[in-house]
Amino acid sequence: MPIKDIFKEVDALKKNIQNLSIEDLKQELANDPDLLLLDIREIQELVDLGTIPGAVHCARGMLEFWASPNSPYYRDYFQPDKRTILFCAGGGRSVFATLALTDMGFTNVAHVEEGFGGWKKAEETIEDYASTSRWVRRDSDS
Repeated sequence: MPIKDIFKEVDALKKNIQNLSIEDLKQELANDPDLLLLDIREIQELVDLGTIPGAVHCARGMLEFWASPNSPYYRDYFQPDKRTILFCAGGGRSVFATLALTDMGFTNVAHVEEGFGGWKKAEETIEDYASTSRWVRRDSDS
């Protein structure tokens, strides 16, 4: 059996979720300051590149554990009916993450189709994550 083309899979799955443009995201952020904006990239991506202002970090690998009230890792900012918007670097991982939350019972979930890369390309404000994080990039000589 051949390995699936992940990009074709992502494109097919996008038909089952709400896809937001950068402009859509900006409008939602302006209209709903209480929405949960989740950056699901790895921590080193945030340290190296920054994040969208107001985003909460939840690495993709911990999403379901942080979102489940029965998990010892649960974070109470996950609420089943709260508007939740996810983004990753380019809009691939966030498709799978959006579907995962939907499958768990979250009812108001979307993802940013262009991801953080689209935000940066649009020259929107980027929050410096490294200055407030305990995680830092170490020189290879260290």
